Amino acid sequence: MGSAILISLAVLLVIATPIAVALLGASAISMALFTPLPKIIVVQQLYSALDKFPLAAIPFFILSGNIMNAGGLSKRLVEFALSLVGSIRGGLPAACVITCMIFAAVSGSSVATTFAVGAIVIPTMTRSGFPVGWAASLQATSAELGVIIPPSIPMIIFGLSANVSIGELFIAGILPGILIGATLIGFVIGWSFLMGYGKSAGHAPSILRATRRAMWPLLMPVIVLGGIYGGVFTPTEASIVAVLFSLSISTLVYRSVTLKAIFEAFRQSVMQSCGILFIIAAAGLFGFLITRAGLPSDLSAWLATTFDTRWSFLLAINIALLIVGMFIETSAGILMLAPILTPIAITMGIDPVHFGIIMIVNLAVGMITPPFGVNLFAASIVSGAPVSKMIRHLIPFVSAMLACLALIVMVPWISLVLRDLVYP
Repeated sequence: MGSAILISLAVLLVIATPIAVALLGASAISMALFTPLPKIIVVQQLYSALDKFPLAAIPFFILSGNIMNAGGLSKRLVEFALSLVGSIRGGLPAACVITCMIFAAVSGSSVATTFAVGAIVIPTMTRSGFPVGWAASLQATSAELGVIIPPSIPMIIFGLSANVSIGELFIAGILPGILIGATLIGFVIGWSFLMGYGKSAGHAPSILRATRRAMWPLLMPVIVLGGIYGGVFTPTEASIVAVLFSLSISTLVYRSVTLKAIFEAFRQSVMQSCGILFIIAAAGLFGFLITRAGLPSDLSAWLATTFDTRWSFLLAINIALLIVGMFIETSAGILMLAPILTPIAITMGIDPVHFGIIMIVNLAVGMITPPFGVNLFAASIVSGAPVSKMIRHLIPFVSAMLACLALIVMVPWISLVLRDLVYP
């Protein structure tokens, strides 16, 4: 039965079946041919996959990001970033990265970050002489920080799938996110000088004025993350605080959002959340069946005998995750692989929080690699540049991401030092 369910899933994915439908389809084929189950068990597995209180954070973090976008708060963040680096050559793309880092600390979604920030910075970069394919590729790469810098939806999913503290995952993602952001900033400034791309943004906005205009959205990650690590509220409660805060500053402080825009933000959030939760429910049933077939234990035994050292295991897992990330969306990849691989990593002496960061960064790289990189398509829609024009420019960005990934893998301290300080 185990091989049948995996073959069914592979065939459905090859013919471009949506991941949730593919998981349900493979499960249905397996149950029809090998293991007929009472319908009540199927319903129980679908329900139990969603019956987890921390999952409530997913729609609320998505909603907070959409409200910020609807209220034009991303424009204020871009202006703030430009005030810091806009006066130097390469300042515009550096401001793109900085804005994505700040927006990532609110939304938890890379696609939301792409649309919110890309709609502003990509046209500005192209008007300043940057090739549209390069600008779109930078935006797609920078938006990956949305799943690495907390709060992160994939971290919530990993924590629930692998029984790892979500709070510890959140704080463990801070330094890796800063590392990747700083690497991208240094790269785009150096590349701009080397290739002669663009000029400075001209007269950068006053830092004091830009900070004052962006003060409230800049406070949001401080309140959300500070509240979590200070023990004031849980990550799930923090997501509700983020919604209330973004809604309050958009409607009461800046008065920059209409009732129609708020309804549209809610509609988009429902659609995006339903897609993620559908995948989670389908993965719950799929995971139940492969566990029933004994696949996790068989895979664990094979990995333990084939890769007898921690480093050989990490090398193999990193290669496998990079390939998986090219074809499967990040959340789905975590749901399918985290429950199987995390116990093996623990037996190899790898901290589960460190392993979670490794898995998330790995799968994030897949978000900008063909053929199914979701950030690629989102940046293509925002910029109007076809994906074919972006691929050539992606190579140096992917290389920078892989260099950061290698450092995160080889130096666990990057992921764990803040965790050990806050959760001794």
